[in-house]
Amino acid sequence: MAIATLALYHSLVFVWYIFVTYSISLVRAEDRPSEVFLYGRQWKYLTVLNLVLQAVFYGISFLADVLRLIKKLPSVKYIISCRDLLFSVLAFPVSTFVFMSFWVLYTYNRELVYPKSLDGIIPMWLNHAMHTIVLPLALLEIFATPHRYPPKKKGLILLGFVSVAYLSWVLWIYSVTGEWVYPLFTFFSPVGLAAFFCSSIVLIVWIYNIGEFLNRMIWGDTVVILEYKRKGK
Repeated sequence: MAIATLALYHSLVFVWYIFVTYSISLVRAEDRPSEVFLYGRQWKYLTVLNLVLQAVFYGISFLADVLRLIKKLPSVKYIISCRDLLFSVLAFPVSTFVFMSFWVLYTYNRELVYPKSLDGIIPMWLNHAMHTIVLPLALLEIFATPHRYPPKKKGLILLGFVSVAYLSWVLWIYSVTGEWVYPLFTFFSPVGLAAFFCSSIVLIVWIYNIGEFLNRMIWGDTVVILEYKRKGK
């Protein structure tokens, strides 16, 4: 994909995620169903955190494209490194995990993850913007441009750290409020909950490996090399 086209694409997706994040912020606290508690507001939900993550990623991607267009080589190498690390370790795994976990649980019993009472507050298009469109956009990003994955050990350590950080946030909220962020957790014993958390981490590690595999399958060992001739040389 040409750099100018890529810049346009990244700018549009960046604006899209900003719009979706803003739209979910407009949901008033007083309109919430009784089973949705206030503590942590929307920032306790992985879905909403993922929207912010995607907005940051596509903002950095757009910046990298612009720097490539104006041939700011010293700066763009650092920005592209940040972009690739963010995509490989977080943007792709988290968006895919959100899609898979939400729709599997929703299909089984939506009350476990997204109570029907939310339908009167969050419109259907916004639900799909948060839980469905994230996956096609993540896959399209893999096809649009190659990404350099970090060494496997480094990538998994970073992914594991972020996963444990979020689980710690969920447990902290429970310790303060006595309520689980997701109704599903109320059905687990402590051992069952630990097993569920471990299986979730295994799943997101598998997703990380899938992303790395797809990137290599499509692009091989391609590395984005940015070169330009200086005037007079």
